[in-house]
Amino acid sequence: MAFGNPYAAYQTTAVKTASQGKLVVMLYQGAERELSAAQNCFGADDKLPASAIEKFGKHIMKAQEIINELQVSLDMDKGGQIAQNLMSLYVYFNKELMNISINQDKGKLRLILDMIKQLGSAWEAAASNTQADAIPQAQRTLNITG
Repeated sequence: MAFGNPYAAYQTTAVKTASQGKLVVMLYQGAERELSAAQNCFGADDKLPASAIEKFGKHIMKAQEIINELQVSLDMDKGGQIAQNLMSLYVYFNKELMNISINQDKGKLRLILDMIKQLGSAWEAAASNTQADAIPQAQRTLNITG
């Protein structure tokens, strides 16, 4: 009996069973991973070698796709000013990533990556707080009575 790729099965299960907050955190983690990989394409001289241009472009494109997914997940009706501010940030990120892809600007890439990391950390804290609030107090304590 073939099970295929167990890691892919694990990832699929993790996505299907995650809360909305956790899904947003996972998207930010994916964007961070892709932007870090794009940053690693640069040489020691902070120049992008010709052999890494295609790989660099793919990482930037994947990060843009993730940011697009974050954009379409915004609930502009319920989200109010926060959703509007996030939308503006996502538009800014995609615009800057397009320019980074064209100009191969490692400094701007580092700036966008830092912003993604900060937002991801904020979402992670919010998601864990929301998850903790959803668990009744009686279940949050350790039961050692057996």
